[in-house]
Amino acid sequence: MNVPLYSSSYRNLRSSAGFTLIELMVTIAVLAIIVSIAAPNISNQLANQRVKSTVSSIESALKEAKAESIIRRQDITVVYSNADDIITLEEAAGNVLSTYNIAPQSTINQVITPTTVTTVTFQPNKVMSGGASVTYTVCDSASTNETPRRVSLSSIANINTTTVGSC
Repeated sequence: MNVPLYSSSYRNLRSSAGFTLIELMVTIAVLAIIVSIAAPNISNQLANQRVKSTVSSIESALKEAKAESIIRRQDITVVYSNADDIITLEEAAGNVLSTYNIAPQSTINQVITPTTVTTVTFQPNKVMSGGASVTYTVCDSASTNETPRRVSLSSIANINTTTVGSC
């Protein structure tokens, strides 16, 4: 029995071996719709992650300054430089103990009360100098839909983090 080289089953297999242009265009259109829906959520998640990272850096700096003041039995000052996006821990003599980098997109609003106190200084007796309390409100300048957070530091050096409504 001779089977022809170009039988009907071989021709059907050969003609349906790829995708049509219409099928590819529909697939690309569906993918574009899914990406356009997901893109804003991804940017909001990135902004929230930057805010959380900045809050974590502030908390770490404050906790380290509090611990170092107790261990070294001297005043430790926390200096925030918004121009350089750096938090620095300094001894009373001015020596830098450590630095913390802040994301450049993060906006930090530092409020110290009473206003006569200009720096955040931890004393070895586990309190802040001058009876000051400090709040850092952290926002993300790259997004308007992120959840801002606030780091509060009481006069007895208790650190508290909360979510606030708006920047």
